[in-house]
Amino acid sequence: MREIRPVRFDYVVCYDVSTVLIDGEARLRKIAKVCEGFGTRVQDSVFECRLTAARLERLKEKMRATLDLRVDSFRIYRLTGPRDEVVEAYGVDRSQLDKPLVF
Repeated sequence: MREIRPVRFDYVVCYDVSTVLIDGEARLRKIAKVCEGFGTRVQDSVFECRLTAARLERLKEKMRATLDLRVDSFRIYRLTGPRDEVVEAYGVDRSQLDKPLVF
């Protein structure tokens, strides 16, 4: 019998953390770690994630718990098609920087 996999969608997740307050730098590091657990960093505060509905809810819970939404913010955009068809990228591909170099 064939296993049914949960449906996954591609998302762009971005955040802005205020570093004016004393704990801002710590929140900035924490939220980056949270997002790294769910996707691939493509710019400083931007991640591409392929998530099930349950993982998306977990990501949102963790982001709300980490950020101070009185001064910080985050946005999540669901891509409307396959990533390679709806994303245009130019310049350095940050998603490849953390992968091992193969010679």
